[in-house]
Amino acid sequence: MNLLDTLLQGVLLGGLYALFAAGLSLVFGIMRLVNLAHGDLIVLAAFVILVLVSALGLHPFVAAVVAAPLMFAVGWLLQFHLLNRALGKDMMPPLLVTFGLSIVIQNGLLEGFTADSRRVSAGWLETASIPLGPVNAGVMPVLTFASAILIIVMLNQLIYRTSVGRAFRATSDDPVTAGLMGIQPKRIFALATGLAMVVVTIAALYLGTRANFDPTSGPARLIYAFEAVIIGGLGSLWGTLAGGIILGVAQTLGAAINPEWQILSGHLAFLLVLLFKPRGLFPRAVD
Repeated sequence: MNLLDTLLQGVLLGGLYALFAAGLSLVFGIMRLVNLAHGDLIVLAAFVILVLVSALGLHPFVAAVVAAPLMFAVGWLLQFHLLNRALGKDMMPPLLVTFGLSIVIQNGLLEGFTADSRRVSAGWLETASIPLGPVNAGVMPVLTFASAILIIVMLNQLIYRTSVGRAFRATSDDPVTAGLMGIQPKRIFALATGLAMVVVTIAALYLGTRANFDPTSGPARLIYAFEAVIIGGLGSLWGTLAGGIILGVAQTLGAAINPEWQILSGHLAFLLVLLFKPRGLFPRAVD
């Protein structure tokens, strides 16, 4: 086992998990909503990209640019007309609604695309690599990791450096008081979910070009996203990146020892972090 290569591949895989988790973390941080349909929305975005590539002959990256505003609209409409109705002090209604949404998305994709596994072709990028001293790194994994860092930097700048971000934080802290100051919480929540769907589209781009996916693969993506968020600490975007890296490294180390241990190793790492740091590595205060 080449330990350096294994660690590198784990870190790069963590970038993909961080992309899965960033949208989930954003939505939870602003409206305390645990979206059980998050993984299915990633798969939905992957199928949208696949359709654009297949029907229009677009490059996957161009297709993702086209798909992003479409997914933003889907997120905005879902939040404004459906999920906002379920929000409240009780967390059970949003869980039930998003669970039902997950079932609807899965069955809709099964009707439209059957249960066959699909993949989006990225051409020469799939096999291209970059030499990094004694090891090589694939171009797509490097792009994935770089995109995760860029997305987290941009989200942090948005949240802490802009008027929209101040509205996000004010609404997250106290929606009633924010409403009295002229902020419309329902529209802020819808905007946050729309932005999360843009992040979901980027995650779907790399999911579709790096691995096979099918209409029922959403729950597995949700588990990875959820574990990355919990490991990093609820509400912390940089913690989400750290959580994704820990999860990715644990999986690649486990797979290097025994391929059957890959998924189990990630879950064990998740449990170990919870054992010693129940609130995650970099938690933010959650009311």
